[in-house]
Amino acid sequence: MSQFVQRFTQDAIIGEPEVVEDRRTGDETAAGAHRPVREVATHPAWLRLKDAVVALQGLQAADGSVPDPADHATASELLAVVVPAIAELAPAFPHDAAYLDLLARDFAAWQDQGFGVPDFLDSLNAFQPQQHRVDGLGHLVVFPMYTQNGSASRFVEALLVEVIWPDFIAELEAGDYGNKLFVALRFVDFTPGYDTNSAVLFPETVSMREVPAFTWGAIFQDREAARYRRVVRAAADITKLDLPEDAAAMLDDQELTERVFVMWDIIHDRSHMRGDLPFDPFMIKQRMPFFLYSLEELRCDLTAFRESVSLQRSLSAVPDAELSEAQRAIRDHAKLVQYAVLFDRIFRFAITGSRVRNYDGLGGQLLFAWLHQHGVLHWTDTQLTIDWDAVPDVVIALSDQINELYWRSIDRPKSAHWLAAYEMLTQTLTPHPASAWAKGLPQETLAGPPKGYTDAVLDDEFPLSMFYEALNKKMATVIQSTAGITGTTDDVPAAAA
Repeated sequence: MSQFVQRFTQDAIIGEPEVVEDRRTGDETAAGAHRPVREVATHPAWLRLKDAVVALQGLQAADGSVPDPADHATASELLAVVVPAIAELAPAFPHDAAYLDLLARDFAAWQDQGFGVPDFLDSLNAFQPQQHRVDGLGHLVVFPMYTQNGSASRFVEALLVEVIWPDFIAELEAGDYGNKLFVALRFVDFTPGYDTNSAVLFPETVSMREVPAFTWGAIFQDREAARYRRVVRAAADITKLDLPEDAAAMLDDQELTERVFVMWDIIHDRSHMRGDLPFDPFMIKQRMPFFLYSLEELRCDLTAFRESVSLQRSLSAVPDAELSEAQRAIRDHAKLVQYAVLFDRIFRFAITGSRVRNYDGLGGQLLFAWLHQHGVLHWTDTQLTIDWDAVPDVVIALSDQINELYWRSIDRPKSAHWLAAYEMLTQTLTPHPASAWAKGLPQETLAGPPKGYTDAVLDDEFPLSMFYEALNKKMATVIQSTAGITGTTDDVPAAAA
């Protein structure tokens, strides 16, 4: 979500959000005013909409257009289902009335101009979910868009989603962790672009004529929580890790884990633009060695970790009776955020995805190796053990090292920052034996443009350790099984190899 932090405008939230009430008015056969979103998921209008969108995807090219004139009549017939279905469902989402009205207009304009590359800027600008962060509130989302870690094509996708916004998160966000762009969501139903690994809804993915100033970004915490629970349960079993009681409890409680991930992500997201940074380290679309992205994402995760340690320690020092209900929830969830960052990083991130410039994977490898080399994580007699009391300060020490790198690099040229970052990584991780960076870049590369530095980085500059090679073989099926998972998916873990 880092793309959106710097573009927030102070007037994005005005007044109190509207709340959908659970009552019936008028014709009970229609979508109905104030129908809860989970009931909308079974309504015939939603089912017609979903089927029509899936059929429309079969006519679209990667850029979202319907290029074959022979398909235009069919596309028009499908829109004759989609647009009325949206109108029928609209009364269930009064807070999105302006957006849903413009959505119908954007579909009509797309049809009128011959199904070229779609432009849904007007309806996108009217969709402002960050103005309605109310726990349980629903949204109907329909856009031509690609889905990150899902489909790279800008197909029309349709979703029903539900906001996750418990009281303690509202208090956290209203205090020292303000993030007016952040929206936490739960899947209710979706079309195939989200039957994948995608766990975000970002406005930048929508097909549009120009790029506006984005005012929100959403993460599906139910998917993050569900795959965390499945992967960590399997990994703990494989490594014979004895989990602390509260960490184990997360694996049996989907809603608790969702709330933990909301807290983690709201702190992570705001961290991208805060701190002593050499320059906008992640958000400018620039080509640079993938390990720089590893450090930036890990920096923000470790910031969430250290802030959670601070919250837990400070609130634990106050007598329970003197804390509000929200403060007690912040304290209790803060401890769980630490487990989530640790286990998601070392068990899922490190071995998920290909080995081609996998920056999240590298961050997980670094965290594991740091903990191991600092004596708080042990792999002995084929069993993983962790010294829990010592973990917080050791993780914070890694955070300190990355922050020191960033602070020093404010005064360094870009190439020198890149070299310093690589040197820092190699103090903990072993690079590929064939690495040009490890051997020392030749003088012509050092004296040349940044492209030469980046081109010299191997796709798998830091290969998996022997521990991870073995773990990956046992965990691959489990990780693959999390594609398309949601909070309502049967979460019995897939069998490990």
